[in-house]
Amino acid sequence: MRLDQLPPSPDLASLVASLQQIAPLFDAMPDVVFFIKDLQARYVLANQTLAQRCGLRDKQQLEGRTAQEVFPASLGPVYTEQDLQVLADGSPLSDQLELHLYPGCQPGWCLTHKLALRDDQGEIIGMAGISHDLQAPRSTHPAYQKLAAVDAHIRAHFARPISLAELTAIAGLSVAQLERQCKRIFQLTPRQMIHKARLGAASHLLAGELPITDIALRCGYTDHSAFSRQFKALTGLSPSQYRQVYA
Repeated sequence: MRLDQLPPSPDLASLVASLQQIAPLFDAMPDVVFFIKDLQARYVLANQTLAQRCGLRDKQQLEGRTAQEVFPASLGPVYTEQDLQVLADGSPLSDQLELHLYPGCQPGWCLTHKLALRDDQGEIIGMAGISHDLQAPRSTHPAYQKLAAVDAHIRAHFARPISLAELTAIAGLSVAQLERQCKRIFQLTPRQMIHKARLGAASHLLAGELPITDIALRCGYTDHSAFSRQFKALTGLSPSQYRQVYA
């Protein structure tokens, strides 16, 4: 069931109860995090994958707690702030590329979706979210070789501006075709692929002692502030905060 297919509900409790029968299906997906939260951004339903990534043995240990209470102190408040924003204005978070830290401070890329839940009168009663890990590229797809060349070009040249025009020239595709095929094979748009290459390199460099200004330049950003904004948009943390967590 997609998030946008969740039906309106008289109250959050009845919605959660209606999902209990299929909850084991969510537990069977080790690369997908699923949750429902109340108006205070507290978990009322979550899958076992989320519990494990929070270092908990059982998903029931999440119930009644916010992300701020179960994630590391440097990460939890950021996630809770994001939740409260969705709950406040009802704006969905869709296809958000994010770099998360898993147990042991291991970084992992995922796509996150969050949606406000509403009752029959349209009032927000909670929120639901899904975050799924990026999978390996679909190497069996007929267009894989063309798109693999695009990916290789991005990873080789992310330190400078990359235009869609040069990517379409490499692939021999139109912009629309490039966007569609990248989503099918890499699960990302070309722009997201560029961001992923840049921020992935930056996350590795932040584990060292290179000044953040130098890291920004090495990863294709013209100034420190632009780098910081983009980095925080994808990780929830500023480069300096990420360095503290990773260290």
